[in-house]
Amino acid sequence: MTRYNNSSMQNAMRILLCFALFAAMASSARAQDEDAIFLVAHPAFRDVDYRQTVLLAAPAPNGGHVGVILNRPTRRSLSSLFPEHEPSKKVLEPVHYGGPFSRGALVALVKTPSAPGNGSVMLMKNLYMAFRVNTIDQIIESTPNEARYFVGYVGWRPGELKNEIDRGIWSVLGADVDVIFRKDMDNLWEELLLQTRRIRAGSEVPYAAAFAGDFSKFILPPR
Repeated sequence: MTRYNNSSMQNAMRILLCFALFAAMASSARAQDEDAIFLVAHPAFRDVDYRQTVLLAAPAPNGGHVGVILNRPTRRSLSSLFPEHEPSKKVLEPVHYGGPFSRGALVALVKTPSAPGNGSVMLMKNLYMAFRVNTIDQIIESTPNEARYFVGYVGWRPGELKNEIDRGIWSVLGADVDVIFRKDMDNLWEELLLQTRRIRAGSEVPYAAAFAGDFSKFILPPR
């Protein structure tokens, strides 16, 4: 199995060592009882990494959150990134840009009823995020198209995501696996932004409730 041994990947994986404890703790269990959520960027949010983005975010064992940008597919195939790794040629979809944290590192979202291996975090039922190289190898070689592959990811320290929602950067929706793995991401931000506006027109829920239980019952309007 490949070790992703080009220099940029090695450097990125060294950066990810700070996530080792997190991944080991969460290899087969959820960190908290909160659900994974979609974060829909406010139209006025112009940050180059997050403009018109939809993110998937879920609790991390350290009390923070972890996730990826969903609607930034690249033009690169997995096999073009790792030309010496023959199984990568089986992956049909392009690699996605997952976020500015460890841009050179590969992570995978995997549809599976159980943990795909060490260094994987359960985001929601039947969905895991894999960080560890050996586990990603196994996914590529055994079920290459039951996963989506990302370069980079997004992380929040404890309380940081709540603060961003309070500032109006994100609107919140309950996450849906079918949406996460849909083929066409071109209009995802527009569609979910319209959905948040429709829900907001009916009711408004204080942001603090978002961190007390079921995100799927409400959305948080931009302020």
